[in-house]
Amino acid sequence: MVFMEDSERAAALAREEGIDAGLHLNFTTRFSGTNCSARLLEHQHEIAAYLERHPFARAVFHPFLVRSFEYVVAAQRNEFLRIYGVDPTRLDGHHHMHLCANVLLGGLLPPGTFVRRHFSYEFGEKAVRNHIFRKFTDVVLARRHRVADFCFSLPPLQPVGRLQRFFSLARHSVVELETHPIKPEEYRFLAGGEIFSSVGNCPIATSFSVPSHGRSAE
Repeated sequence: MVFMEDSERAAALAREEGIDAGLHLNFTTRFSGTNCSARLLEHQHEIAAYLERHPFARAVFHPFLVRSFEYVVAAQRNEFLRIYGVDPTRLDGHHHMHLCANVLLGGLLPPGTFVRRHFSYEFGEKAVRNHIFRKFTDVVLARRHRVADFCFSLPPLQPVGRLQRFFSLARHSVVELETHPIKPEEYRFLAGGEIFSSVGNCPIATSFSVPSHGRSAE
């Protein structure tokens, strides 16, 4: 995230350690950085009020918020360039709001960049939930951006078979796992080495890389 209280220090550490960072677009959590203009905060507030009004708001294009979305996305991309020294080559969003209709239909994400897709359906999940919106989003993303074949949330870590299914997919597809290491259980799984005993001989990328012309699967 940019424009947050600790964004600049985090960027300095990432540059120093060579961490492969992307831009986590934020439309709904108020910017807490000291370098936010009143105009930026106002536009973000208008967007947040709309997106949080109803669960399906993200699926509906709001014509009167076009300028606000354009301004907030451009401001965050420019701030990332300022503090990281490079343009972001991959983007995702807080609560996946980067996939809302105003962002995708407005063409606000640079073509050719990697963009995180919606979570892929898991075994036993009701496919009717948000099915049309997810499928539509996948089509739009595949035309302009690079996407992983599958995207899942790391937790829950049990049952073990759940993660093993993901690792099995990764033997022939590109699988992205979303995780939040600030959560103790996820941190232990990642830093304690349990992940390596779980994946077996499935390769884990040492840096973020997705084939330029990968397939999009669900």
